[in-house]
Amino acid sequence: MKKSLKLFSMFIIFLIMLVILTGCTEKEKKEDNLKIVTSFYPIYIMTSNITKFATNVQLSNMTDINVGCLHDYTLKPTDIKKIEKADILIENGMGIESFNDKLINSFNSLEIIESTKNINALEEDGELNGHTWTSINNYISQVEEITKKLKEKNPENSEIYEKNSMEYKGKLIQLKEKYDNELSNLKGKKALLLNESFTYLLNDLKIATIDLHTDHEKSTISAEKLKKVINQMKEENVSIIITDKDDDEKNAKTIAKETGAKIYKLNSCLKGELDDDSYLNAMNENLELLKSIE
Repeated sequence: MKKSLKLFSMFIIFLIMLVILTGCTEKEKKEDNLKIVTSFYPIYIMTSNITKFATNVQLSNMTDINVGCLHDYTLKPTDIKKIEKADILIENGMGIESFNDKLINSFNSLEIIESTKNINALEEDGELNGHTWTSINNYISQVEEITKKLKEKNPENSEIYEKNSMEYKGKLIQLKEKYDNELSNLKGKKALLLNESFTYLLNDLKIATIDLHTDHEKSTISAEKLKKVINQMKEENVSIIITDKDDDEKNAKTIAKETGAKIYKLNSCLKGELDDDSYLNAMNENLELLKSIE
């Protein structure tokens, strides 16, 4: 009996030690993961498509997934906590992440991938327009740059990064061909642009623009500016107003009422579902809406 109890006790001790050792091993594996953090939603979707199925890779997004654009964004303690544990931060670049200098100074070992490195920036009033991703060509370039840098920094997953990237780019190229074939009639048209997120998209479509940018959550256009743009639209017979679907509509509706122009509310792909096809879906929705322009 005593011998049986002793054997049972030894068995229990063995099980406990096994659990502890297994737990330690799992913890070590988790800590060995390559921790990649993206700055905001569009970059997360790009990176998610590239890194899916990669081994020992942990991907997260720094900001709240629906925070929108990062102009004047203030870092939160939860954001800093993610960065503290990160190996790589993937950003858009071109000034979108205005807080970047603080991160570089605080986390010297943090590797930063700037996805827009090979894109020619458009300037407005002496400032770079960093809303590059609404151009499908630019988006493809960003996917390629992220893929290239991840392959360099994490060669063990190089093949899966390349495979994922090629598959994703194939879908993006098909989307670009649809834009080129189905929206060729828009070339040479002119539109009032109330959101700079679409500058690169309209540039691709060869649509000239009257730019009137605002704080999109508020109506911050003066009466004088409204009057000026209304007169210009009447003189130039501009009948298209482009804005974001989440923007305040007050100014757009005022201008439309005075000019007879039609409002087209596009998706800037700044927010959305955590779905690898979310950019493709949003841009296909934009395609259908743009096709309705006469």
